[in-house]
Amino acid sequence: MTVLILGGTSEAAALDRLLAEQAPDIRAIISLAGRTVDPRPMNLPVRIGGFGGIEGLRRYLVEEGIVAVIDATHPFAAVMPFNAEHACKAEGVPLLAIRREPWKPRDGDRWTCVPDIEAAVRALGETPRRVFLTVGRLELPAFADAPQHRYLVRAVEPIGDRLPVPHVAFIQQRGPFDADDEEDLMRREGVEVLVSKNSGGPATVGKLVAARRLSLPVVMVERPPKPAVETVDHIDQVLPWLVAQGLFATERGV
Repeated sequence: MTVLILGGTSEAAALDRLLAEQAPDIRAIISLAGRTVDPRPMNLPVRIGGFGGIEGLRRYLVEEGIVAVIDATHPFAAVMPFNAEHACKAEGVPLLAIRREPWKPRDGDRWTCVPDIEAAVRALGETPRRVFLTVGRLELPAFADAPQHRYLVRAVEPIGDRLPVPHVAFIQQRGPFDADDEEDLMRREGVEVLVSKNSGGPATVGKLVAARRLSLPVVMVERPPKPAVETVDHIDQVLPWLVAQGLFATERGV
């Protein structure tokens, strides 16, 4: 019995640990898209790279004897969730998505919500500002259309020449990030506006707390659409789901 975990989030890494500790009899494979050069170490076997679209994923499900798929892809994964829905439906494989709650504005927040990265660039306006970009290195090229701003970029991996503008500084860091540290960073760097994806979760929410304290505007990029599949918001709900599918039994049989 093999379970396929479509990874890319902290939930996938946590599920990796949970299955290794609580369900060692389950053979699980974690699939990563390969966009991160230095991913977190995993306990379970890892495959890296795409499947070749829906048909490629269907073949993989059959060849590997996959009995269930857990979609723990990033909230901004726009293609794989739909591929997983179609492939699993075609092969009769149960599919569960783990989708963390998005962040929501609170009193004191100054959010401008936009549908995509291109809209985020436009939302910065024409007046030059000190912009803190926390959208990941793959989204950076779009901001080259607004070279008048001074950018502070934070990403897990080096950004190379992805943002060819006159004024750009780079911080290579991996979360979680403390709110007090985020506030100190924004003060020190003279940040005037924060740009973020609405990824949700506790690991990087500190930047939003800091922006609220400093009364800084936030350009918030909303998530892309997702397929309507069975969904949970926490990894603790995965094992009960596997039990309900008849794929795993606890020591007490529940």
